[in-house]
Amino acid sequence: MSPLRVPPPVSYAPPLGALLRRYAAGSAVTCEPVDEGLLNRGYRLRTTRGRYFLKHHFDPETADPAAIVRQHRATRRLAELGVPVAPPLPARDGRTVAVVGGHAYALHPWIDGRHRHGGQLTPGQCARLGALLGAVHAGLERVMPAPARTHSAPAESADPADTLTLIDELLGRVRRHRPADSFDALARRRLLERRTLLERHADRRPPRGDVVGWVHGDFHPFNVLYRGSAPAAIVDWDRLGVQPRAEEAVRAAAIFFVRPSGTLDLPRVRSYARAYRCGAGATPAQLAAAVHRVWWERLNDFWMLRWHYERDDTRADPQFPATAALVVWWSREYDAVRAAFTG
Repeated sequence: MSPLRVPPPVSYAPPLGALLRRYAAGSAVTCEPVDEGLLNRGYRLRTTRGRYFLKHHFDPETADPAAIVRQHRATRRLAELGVPVAPPLPARDGRTVAVVGGHAYALHPWIDGRHRHGGQLTPGQCARLGALLGAVHAGLERVMPAPARTHSAPAESADPADTLTLIDELLGRVRRHRPADSFDALARRRLLERRTLLERHADRRPPRGDVVGWVHGDFHPFNVLYRGSAPAAIVDWDRLGVQPRAEEAVRAAAIFFVRPSGTLDLPRVRSYARAYRCGAGATPAQLAAAVHRVWWERLNDFWMLRWHYERDDTRADPQFPATAALVVWWSREYDAVRAAFTG
């Protein structure tokens, strides 16, 4: 993620009249913003014809109409394979992207469901979640073109020297922040702690990533809707792209299965990871390499603090305590975490 390019939240009313004239969806009755999520702008829309989800594609990294069409084509093909998704509805002209006033929109069927954190899932449901992500990766391999040669070499891992420089810059921002508050105190403690960890583990910088393929790109609890005990739809495909696939599985687990104390629920991780490996055809060695790279990524990552101090954007602040604590715990329990993903 590149949080510094994410636009700040703004108040915005979609042009419903102009949009709905393009669809056989009736006239608007109610339109309410959907608050969940940091990067999306969506609306719960009820019309004289039914209920819909209106998506406003506004993130400058993902709002290119051609990229949106590619996402829509992928979800339609995944639906044909039986993957639970909510492909967009075509407009009267057959297109799934409506551009009005320079903004891109898509209309999706409304999916009744709720989000569930990993701690709310039984071991069997954790396995089902892992199998679902495995099916996504295997399905994308079937329905998407082979990655271009430019995608064949994954990005280099973070340079600890650059991270240490960033830590010093953030510590300076924390010192200068007025009035000082409890978030500043926690940020300072975690930054100093992270500097010590980086200095201790600087020789463990991983090489480039493993096998790349098409991935969802943002697989986490707010992007999986459940109906009862079963996933009803995977939503928000804005970050569909080519990345090391096993790393997405590890990143997702580190979000689904993190406890408020900043530890991972390793028994649930194990159930999830076994099913993922089976569904995606991934090897234990690939998961072990992914665990190392994602651990290193977390060790060098400060996007939440950059939002807070560089953009004065506090939307991610509630996530910071557990996320920062997880890095420390993961560094201490490294072998146990790797075993949970590979055993």
